Amino acid sequence: MEQESTIRLDQFMKLVGLVRSGGEAKHLIQGGEVLVNGEVETRRSKKLRPGDVVQLGDYEATVEIEEE
Repeated sequence: MEQESTIRLDQFMKLVGLVRSGGEAKHLIQGGEVLVNGEVETRRSKKLRPGDVVQLGDYEATVEIEEE
């Protein structure tokens, strides 16, 4: 069975440069400032899948995960 690739919300935010640290991501996520697919997400361990859209203020990033 093939496992779908996922990435945690806080890891994704660091990867795309939305935040400089995991602590900064935690603060913004728990503060209700991050949207996933248009809805407020307060769990930093939220699993993102390809196609999910993460929004912080005016910045928006779509999840793309390359298979190895």
